[in-house]
Formats: sequence, structure tokens, C-alpha cells
Amino acid sequence: MVIGFVFGLFLAAVSPAEAGIFNIIKNIFKSEVQVETAAVFNIQNMPLLDAPTNIDPLAGTGGGEINIVQNNALLPVTGPMGSIADIDVNAKNNSQISVYIVRDKDNLSSIAKMFGVSVNTIIWANDLKRGDLITPGQTLIILPVSGVQYVVKDGDTLPAIAKKFKGDVDEIINFNDLPASGPLAAGQTIVIPNGESYLIATPSRLLGGGGPSYSGYYIRPVAGGRKSQGLHGYNGVDLADYCGAPVVASASGDVIVSRTYGWNGGYGLYVVLNHLNNTQTLYAHLSKIAVQSGWHVVQGQVIGYIGSTGNSTGCHVHFEVRGAKNTI
Repeated sequence: MVIGFVFGLFLAAVSPAEAGIFNIIKNIFKSEVQVETAAVFNIQNMPLLDAPTNIDPLAGTGGGEINIVQNNALLPVTGPMGSIADIDVNAKNNSQISVYIVRDKDNLSSIAKMFGVSVNTIIWANDLKRGDLITPGQTLIILPVSGVQYVVKDGDTLPAIAKKFKGDVDEIINFNDLPASGPLAAGQTIVIPNGESYLIATPSRLLGGGGPSYSGYYIRPVAGGRKSQGLHGYNGVDLADYCGAPVVASASGDVIVSRTYGWNGGYGLYVVLNHLNNTQTLYAHLSKIAVQSGWHVVQGQVIGYIGSTGNSTGCHVHFEVRGAKNTI
């Protein structure tokens, strides 16, 4: 500023021709001053761009979508760690079991809407109670629970309904938020989780039996034994062996479900593994579980032992492949 002031006084006293030369010199000095005062940014102090936000958590689905951020950058909606936009909007139409990490401002209603299930489905699958609060960072299991919808008639009791549809009294109570000892009201509609209707279900019914074939990817989860029932349920087979026989991981993957107690929709004690080829395997009716949620297991590693928990007759493992053909 001092240099500019001095040049201004000097130019007032010289001829126009001389002034032109000095104007050039003045501009050079002015440029240098501006360079000296300009902010210098590097990787340590550069301002960070705001992440794209949207009140609709699924707004970024579609693959390859990008958002314009602050009018000067293109950022992918999903990053290397994934985001809520990775969730398949058609998840409610498949048989995959999902694991969801609660975010800020989430509630059970918004999560249920996101996955296309009922609030009661989430409550029941995670052993929650009505009124329980969920917290950011909490892990929730989202099951594609199937079941039978039933309209209560005069004289109906929960034990009778559970027996009729091969359900469990406690699960019916928890799923429908019913009083443990209160009477049922005629005309009331309830859901029997994983119940079987004599009108529409048969022991050999099959769901999710399609998908790609991964020959050689899965190994038999038990050594020996016999196949006591072919494809049924969610693309599962029954492999019978003695109680306590080891059950191994059919393929390497991460343990996303490890239920060590409960009826669990007839599965009893069961484990679900998530694999790199975007499929899942499920091992049910176990007598004991040897792994925990969050563990990574390798193919052939013992994950549990054959039993007869849940809706089971005789010692066997019910083995499902979700998302691909069952090669067993």
C-alpha cells in the first residue's frame, strides 16, 4: 500500500509518456503484493468439501450417480466404506438377511420403511421391547420374516394358534406386542412369524431357489451324514447326522448372525455367514454355536454342532444358500 501511494504522488508530477512507463512498473509491484497476501492452501489446511446430503436415504441408488458439491466438485454418493445408498430398494422382495448400523436421527419406523418390513419385524428379530430406544452405532438384524396372518375367532387362545400354525407363543406375543396373559379379541389380526398355513404351505415348499450357480464355491457343511430332505424353505436342505457332530463353514465369510438361544422362527440356534460373492449361507437347529457375530471364518472352520433346536425332529443341520443355487 505504501509503494502504491508513493507511485501515485510521483505520477501526478510527470508527463503522460513518463506516466505510462511508471504505470507498468506500478502494476508489477501491485501484482507482487497481491501474491504475497494471497492465502496459500496445502493438503493440511485446505477447506474440505461438504458431503452430499439428502433427506431421502435412498436417493443415491442407481449406480454411478454423482452429486455436484459447492458447484466445483463431483463426488460419488457412495464411498469405499459404503453408505445407506448401497441398500437394495428391492430388499423386501428377496430372502437376504441384512445387517444395519443405526445412524443419527434414525428410528424404528424409518428403518422399517427403508427395508419394506414392519416395525414389529425389527423388534422381534432383535429381541427389543416396545419403547426401547435405538442408538447410533447399534447393529440391527433385518430379517425377511415370512409368516401367516390370522384373524382371531371367538374362543381362540395363543397356545392353540401357535400349535395350529407351527409357531411359538413367545414369538407371537413379541411380534404382535400382545400382553403376555391378556385375552385375544375376536376380529383381531395377528401374525405368526414363520408360521405355516395348512391352506398354502406344504413341507416341501421352496423359496429363493433360483440365482447363479457357483460350482465348487461351497463345500458340504458336515462330514458324511445323509440328506434327509431335499430343497425346501429358503433354498435349504437337511443333512442328518449324530447330535454334536461338527458343522463347518461352507465357504469363507463373515458371521452376521449368531443366535445362541430362542426359537427363532423355528430355526432354533443358528448362524448366518455373508460371503464375498454376495450370497449368504445359514446353518440351523444347532445344539451349540462356536462363533460370534463380526468374526471372519474360513472355509472348513467349525462354526457349531448339530442339534435339534427349534422346529426340528431329529438331529440334523438345515443348510440354506441365499442368493444362489444350493449345490448340496
